[in-house]
Amino acid sequence: MTPDKRKPAAKTEAICQNDLDRLRIRDAMARLIDGAPLYSDGKLTVKSLAEEVQVKRWLLTHKHIDLQDEFRAKVAQTNHVPAVVQQYIEARQQLEQRVAHQAAELRQERETVKRLERVVLALTLENQRLQVEASATANVVRIKP
Repeated sequence: MTPDKRKPAAKTEAICQNDLDRLRIRDAMARLIDGAPLYSDGKLTVKSLAEEVQVKRWLLTHKHIDLQDEFRAKVAQTNHVPAVVQQYIEARQQLEQRVAHQAAELRQERETVKRLERVVLALTLENQRLQVEASATANVVRIKP
């Protein structure tokens, strides 16, 4: 075979692979927008799209730029938050509530510690005063255990 006869077959094969890649990218776009990712974290980013398609990101950013733009346009049109991202948002809110609750508890415990420090100081002073009064009176006999 001459090299000329191999070129059309190679071009046809490359075109078919290109069409297959584009089809896979569009399927992955639909999965991400629907909130049903299979291979990525579900975020609506080009990086997650590349992970979902299981290709390198440069394929989207350099070879299929039109699909990258199409994906960004679809994401901009949807107000839908993917389920995975919604779970992260809810988990973050729960953690923020937990931190706020623990901060309130910590403030309360610090107030309790300050109050107890004042009580200990007052009792120590009273104890010292009573010891001085007891030692000043000669008619008190101390009993040692």
